[in-house]
Amino acid sequence: MATYSQVGRLLGVSARLSRSLAVSGYQSAGLHWPSHNTAVPNRWPQNPHWVVPGRTMFVQTQDTPNPNSLKFLPGRTVLESGTMNFASPRDAHTSALARQLFRIEGVKSVFLGPDFITISRSDENMEWKVIKPDVFAAIMDFFASGLPVVNEDSTPSADTAPADDDDEVVAMIKELLDTRIRPTVQEDGGDIVYRGFEDGVVKLKLQGSCTSCPSSIVTLKSGIQNMLQFYVPEVESVEAVKDEDDEEAAQV
Repeated sequence: MATYSQVGRLLGVSARLSRSLAVSGYQSAGLHWPSHNTAVPNRWPQNPHWVVPGRTMFVQTQDTPNPNSLKFLPGRTVLESGTMNFASPRDAHTSALARQLFRIEGVKSVFLGPDFITISRSDENMEWKVIKPDVFAAIMDFFASGLPVVNEDSTPSADTAPADDDDEVVAMIKELLDTRIRPTVQEDGGDIVYRGFEDGVVKLKLQGSCTSCPSSIVTLKSGIQNMLQFYVPEVESVEAVKDEDDEEAAQV
């Protein structure tokens, strides 16, 4: 049977260990997990994130409505303005970060946003727990290198901001897309790009997690279409369109 002094030493060691883990935030393991004790305030994010020892960088993940797409947040600016979508490795010649991510097995497409990166997997049977560690490492290594995310001569996707030569209806459609709809879509790791308005039909291109999302049609019709029709009576319907490069990438 342990003596009182032995019990006291054990309690002291346990207390010091608990304080050490609380202060370090489990950084020694490299992976942060949220507390499951409901009686103690949760000081960690709901999703695990990787920490680079000796560096102040945290990469967190966020689920999207698309089970085949995952949103990664490096905690810093990714693109100064606009968004960029890379449907296949051959599209990534303008971004060193995208090229590095395409080297990871299971990565089908890469989407860059203002402060996030959306990765879509090529096979739904490949579990995210297999892909995520390589994506974490690639993102951290890239930002540690100090290289620019995109080439200087590359241009992000044209946004939906109104242009001087737009008529009143098109200007209203673009303004609604830019101020009311796109921010919500980007929260889910995707984006939409205006592709035209003809005979009452608004044509939009879906990007990022929206590209192959099972609920994208519902979002397009019930969400975007209803809002545009409410404010712009000239809008009769909304349709998703694809570029030739996107169709070729989908067949690969």
